[in-house]
Amino acid sequence: MQAMRFWDRLLLILMLLTGCAQERLPADTQKADSANVFNDPRYPGTGKTLVLVGQDVQSIDGYLKHVDPDPAGFMIYTDIRYLSGLDTPADDGGGLRHAAHYTQNPEYDHTVVQMGLWMVDQLKPVIAGKCDKQINKLGQWIKSVKRPVYLRIGYEFDGPWNHYEPADYVLAYRHIVDQLRAMQVINVVYVWSSAAAPGYHGYALDAWYPGDAYVDWIGISVFRQFAGTLGTTQDLHRVCHFAQTHHKPIGIMESTPYGSVGGITDKTWDNWFMPMFKLIEQYDIRMLCYINANWDTQKMWAGQGWGDTRLQNNPTVIKKWLETISKVRYVLNENKTHDVLPYVLSQ
Repeated sequence: MQAMRFWDRLLLILMLLTGCAQERLPADTQKADSANVFNDPRYPGTGKTLVLVGQDVQSIDGYLKHVDPDPAGFMIYTDIRYLSGLDTPADDGGGLRHAAHYTQNPEYDHTVVQMGLWMVDQLKPVIAGKCDKQINKLGQWIKSVKRPVYLRIGYEFDGPWNHYEPADYVLAYRHIVDQLRAMQVINVVYVWSSAAAPGYHGYALDAWYPGDAYVDWIGISVFRQFAGTLGTTQDLHRVCHFAQTHHKPIGIMESTPYGSVGGITDKTWDNWFMPMFKLIEQYDIRMLCYINANWDTQKMWAGQGWGDTRLQNNPTVIKKWLETISKVRYVLNENKTHDVLPYVLSQ
């Protein structure tokens, strides 16, 4: 992020000290919160890409130990109904989820959080206000971690497996954003995250779009598209073009070379990693979140063909990965890029 101007810093500090209220605009005209410095599309800056790892404790810790101890941040998941996996551990078959394992570790004070908020079968309760207490708790938690939190509301909204009806999804997404804005949660970035696959019931992509005033970033998932199964490269380009049209930064919010049964091979680098890094360059993608997991050992995913995508199991691939993310484009924790964080942490 470019250095904050004096008056921008002063405004942020005054807001944190006073908790000053902001005049609310009607939902259809409400603009992005100008006090939210993390919503600045310059962050992390043109030509820069934050490197994050996920998506469960075992997979992340394996990456930290065997690949790179200094990613720019971590992928975490929770759900709108119970907010599981934040302060206390939770495991629903997809590996242990425990955000506090990283957010409460001083070693990672300068990292960001990318949070997937699961809302399957909960859109109507959210719209009706039945989840407002949970939204309030979520807002308080985001404030408490004192770092940028990239919130993927109802992630992979267009994935048929989530069966989100577009009209309800838009209303639920807006409701959550409105609630968090009313709480003056300033360290949240609102991410509209697509599966980049053939959409649910053939709806057009923009059917799910909550509007520019409610979206800070646009996310994509990169799994099978390069192989032409459950999506194609054209699906990736379609969402990236949509983001460019709406002048929104793009993030790869979930990625893994699906189908690497038995472990990543040298061929995987040419067939999956290289096209992904090319996509990052082509669209100036600002975030790369890699899932470094042995999927077949997790009950939720076993037998589905996800395989073992741990980088540390292939010497050739891990060498090329480290060479790539060492380039000037890629931002890691050791770069201490979050020049605004000391002002937030001191309050």
